[in-house]
Amino acid sequence: MNTLLIDDDPLALKLLTRQLERLGCVGVQQCERAEEAMTLLKTQSEAIELVFCDLQMPDIDGVECVRHLVDIGYSGSLVLVSGEDGRILKAVAKLAQAHQVHVLGVLHKPIKNGQLSELLASHAARKTVPRRADQGTFEPAELARAIAGDELIVHYQPKVALDSGALFGVESLVRWQHPQAGLVYPDRFITLAEDHGLIDALTLAVLAAALRQSRRWRDAGLDLQVAVNVSMDNLAALDFPESVAQLASEIGVEPSRLVLEVTESRLMKDVRASLDVLTRLRLKGFSLSIDDFGTGYSSLAQLRDIPFDELKLDRSFVHGAAGDASLGAIVEATIAMARQLGMKTVAEGVEDQADLDYLRAQGCDVAQGYFIARPMLSADLLRWRPAWESRRCESAATAA
Repeated sequence: MNTLLIDDDPLALKLLTRQLERLGCVGVQQCERAEEAMTLLKTQSEAIELVFCDLQMPDIDGVECVRHLVDIGYSGSLVLVSGEDGRILKAVAKLAQAHQVHVLGVLHKPIKNGQLSELLASHAARKTVPRRADQGTFEPAELARAIAGDELIVHYQPKVALDSGALFGVESLVRWQHPQAGLVYPDRFITLAEDHGLIDALTLAVLAAALRQSRRWRDAGLDLQVAVNVSMDNLAALDFPESVAQLASEIGVEPSRLVLEVTESRLMKDVRASLDVLTRLRLKGFSLSIDDFGTGYSSLAQLRDIPFDELKLDRSFVHGAAGDASLGAIVEATIAMARQLGMKTVAEGVEDQADLDYLRAQGCDVAQGYFIARPMLSADLLRWRPAWESRRCESAATAA
């Protein structure tokens, strides 16, 4: 693995090189000046898989280095290294990610062998996972055909109650089984639906599929609350509450078993219409969740003005909050605020036992994330459930 180290401290370069070589890295190159490193990367960008960059350098600082990596189209991984405040490191990491530079991790000086080993293992794992091919863009007519036909499928991600660990509900996540492009994720067609007037038809199709599955589970003795994402554009249609209520009634699902998750990926076009629609949905007995709280356009004003009864903590705040004072402060304050407002809290992005234990200790109500389960087909959920029951029973026995 060809690796480039950028640091104006010769001793730091020597120590890190030695650590990397002991962990099996070959082809480690060193640069004491960022300008020299950028010149090298311009000619060897494809060959250099990993760049370690110190933030505090005299000629070009770490933020400028990120900008240069973007300019040369660097496609490898970046590790940020510094003795600076951890929040500064994270800010630079966020900046790099916003520029689509893959940040493998951040390391504080002095660098520990264990942390370095974990990063290299993560890099090796990333190389073995095939990236989704860029299949290009889709035409509105293709998506309209998919909605009208049988090309949309719904995956379900389990949500568990944190006090007991019991399966509580699922989030419904739509996928497009394209005849040529294969499985297409929603980030590649939701905006297309919103821009071409297809979002209402798409949302109602997902709602119908999720409600039918909810009814099948209930008939089999599994009573789960089902969540479905809705677009801000759905909330511009004043007859949306009637459409949802009629669909639930026809399928035979109680409104209380459906949660509508509102993600504010764009500003409300008409605040009055949105408030009208959301309030009437609550009057009809449906639950409303403010999704990805703290990101995008979601704000305290929405909690003040709209009758949400559930708040979803965004994954960017959840994972690692147990060991991060800044994240922990945000999570704890949000949970406390939601509790005072009489709202249920759902944490997404739970990726390890530490996340789960921390959220339980803070009084969060519900959790979802890869540590619990990835999104899956309905049939797979029935097979997953016994395995989860065993895990939670073992965990409870260990805690006792």
